[in-house]
Amino acid sequence: MKTIQKEQLSKKDFTIDKPVKWCAGCGGFSILSSVQNALVELGYDKEKYTFISGIGCSSRFPYYINTYGFHTLHGRASAIASGAKVANPELSVWQVTGDGDCMAIGGNHFIHLMRRNIDINVLLFNNKIYGLTKGQYSPTTPKGKITKTSPEGTIENPFNPGELAIGAQGTFFARAIDTDPKMMTQLFVEAGKHKGTSLVEILQNCVIFNNQIHKDITDKELKDDNTIFLEHGKPMVFGKERDKGIIVDGLKLKVVKIGENGITEKDLLVHDAKAQDPTVHFMLCRMTLPDFPIALGVIRSYDCTVYEDLLEKQIDAAKERSKIKSVDDLLRHGNVFEIN
Repeated sequence: MKTIQKEQLSKKDFTIDKPVKWCAGCGGFSILSSVQNALVELGYDKEKYTFISGIGCSSRFPYYINTYGFHTLHGRASAIASGAKVANPELSVWQVTGDGDCMAIGGNHFIHLMRRNIDINVLLFNNKIYGLTKGQYSPTTPKGKITKTSPEGTIENPFNPGELAIGAQGTFFARAIDTDPKMMTQLFVEAGKHKGTSLVEILQNCVIFNNQIHKDITDKELKDDNTIFLEHGKPMVFGKERDKGIIVDGLKLKVVKIGENGITEKDLLVHDAKAQDPTVHFMLCRMTLPDFPIALGVIRSYDCTVYEDLLEKQIDAAKERSKIKSVDDLLRHGNVFEIN
């Protein structure tokens, strides 16, 4: 188990004394601040935290936080993070990645990390564009979007990270927006406490190459009607007047108006983030404007067996059964030659 802090740490303990070199106005600044606050709240010894990244704007993160870290290769952060966690299960391992780094070249590593359920926390910065390489479309870019590499509009269907994670048997998925530090800190803490692979998708703005891509849910006038913040055990209510909700209609979700057609809050779907069956979680991930609000908060948080725990048990059992207990036993085991 990761040990609780010997002494109380503060945000300053995780802050570097050098400039953070993201573009002015980048959503990464608020994400960084929220992560630092979350690490304090989680309360582990500072040396237990390690941040591992791939390539991209998001992946400069290990340079910008005062912890152990490793800036790895393009798309390979999941593999390196997996090795770090399995080799030292007491580490609190955080993988920082972007929609390009994670969903494109790193896609195969990502789905296998999710299905193995290694206790790693993945922070996915999703600005729906390649930022570091100057504005090419990414696997999450909306269909029809004009970019540097799709001058006539992209003709590809985009990935939905939550959909992909749950399809790969992921046990934890949450979604946040970079304009709400309080929400991000809360979700990062919940991800850090989850035993297994946690994925937090942060809908992030890129002021240079994809500015205002999330404006329909970050604009103060639109946010309340266009998003729903899910809380385990609570009915699915949203809207500026808190007068809208989600129900199950047959095999589909449906938006309703509270007070119309006899609908009351008691008729609304109650969020069960801990359900083993991911069917409703999958549908919540898929909700899109204009027919549905975008789901934020912890959408799935299911307790399941964890890879490194099972691996340790296998190793212990193999050691117990083995007749070889030392190097000397190994050298004298089986067919040996004696030289006179």
